[in-house]
Amino acid sequence: MKIDTLINARWIIPVVPENQVLEHHSLALQHGRILEILPTSEAPQKYTPDATEELPGHALMPGLINAHTHAAMSLLRGLADDMPLMSWLNDHIWPAEGRWVGEEFVADGTQLALAEMLRGGITCFNDMYFFPEVTARVTAAAGMRAVVGLIVIDFPSAWATDADDYLRRGLEVHDQYRGHNLIKTAFAPHAPYSVSDKPLAHIRTLADEMDIPIHMHIHETQDEIKQGLQQFGTRPIERLQELGLLSPSLAAVHMTQLDENEMSAIAESGTHVIHCPESNLKLASGFCPVDKLVKAGINVAIGTDSAASNNDLDMFSEMRTAALLVKGVAQDASAIPAFTALRMATLNGAMALGIADQTGSLEPGKSADITAVDFNHLETKPIYHPISQLVYATGRDRVSDVWIAGRQVLRKGNLTTLNSDEIGKRASEWENRIREE
Repeated sequence: MKIDTLINARWIIPVVPENQVLEHHSLALQHGRILEILPTSEAPQKYTPDATEELPGHALMPGLINAHTHAAMSLLRGLADDMPLMSWLNDHIWPAEGRWVGEEFVADGTQLALAEMLRGGITCFNDMYFFPEVTARVTAAAGMRAVVGLIVIDFPSAWATDADDYLRRGLEVHDQYRGHNLIKTAFAPHAPYSVSDKPLAHIRTLADEMDIPIHMHIHETQDEIKQGLQQFGTRPIERLQELGLLSPSLAAVHMTQLDENEMSAIAESGTHVIHCPESNLKLASGFCPVDKLVKAGINVAIGTDSAASNNDLDMFSEMRTAALLVKGVAQDASAIPAFTALRMATLNGAMALGIADQTGSLEPGKSADITAVDFNHLETKPIYHPISQLVYATGRDRVSDVWIAGRQVLRKGNLTTLNSDEIGKRASEWENRIREE
């Protein structure tokens, strides 16, 4: 049978079934999807590919899914560090955004983020930022997968004037990308302290009607809890529950301040949690009780947050931090083993974003979103357990090749759909402009 591509690898880690590692196997790709996973010895008799990739010392895994970020904020990387969240936002980030954010900023910042993510094996990201139509356009042109957040806040920005205007403009973006192969949308109310009850109730209704997710920062800091009690007389999760937002449509980001009743409510409602361990640590926001959430049956995915608060978009580092941090917090070395961390960074992210039927695991029929990791290095030898190696001993610098929907977007470490030199030049130009302000 004639097919588009055959990738022969030393190991394939499909994520489904759990903990499976296939040695000396191949992926057969046809029309952007995985046709079959089969032993490499059998592939030549069955398939005649237009292109063959030989990766004899590599592990193939599903493309990583960055379940929460603000891509364009890569242009603010390192602008303000080592301070609490609200000081960081109020005194530095929001003023800088007010001065600089526009279509050009979002386009250039998003391209910088895409280049970093693709080089690090990320094939899909869930974004929340202004000018989502620009993020969508740039991402689609690069051949990357994204869930683009339709941001909503109560106060004006360069993109919209009030909550109604944000929703109106967001719906236009949704309509523009309806049915797109790579770009999906989600409502993205910023946080309980920045969005009032009326728009939140409207979002709940629209999300039900349109069957798209809701993506929101929730219970990020103790300060947020205090604000909620002062403003509304209730903790934010209780308020969101009363508004009907806790549901399988909701991806709740950070969740570092949770009591037992709130964890039960999250579990019962089917709400997803997006864990951002390194951003939470850097901003001293607190610890998400990941072990308790997982044991309660809650789907937990991983995100980097923005490069302005992390300060990178490195999901390999995030996986490792998530796996190590939870052990220390739970005081249990068996909490979140390597496979669970890998699943959190792949399939769990797809589930949280409502795209698990398309991506997140290497299974026949799914999109060919694949990351190849080169284990041919002294730092990754010996190799007893490839999954453990991916989580505890491998970095994004070992990513060699990436495919999205069957298209090779990274080949031997080189981007094929983005101009690295031009992206770097534009980033330096922004640095000079912002520094001189």
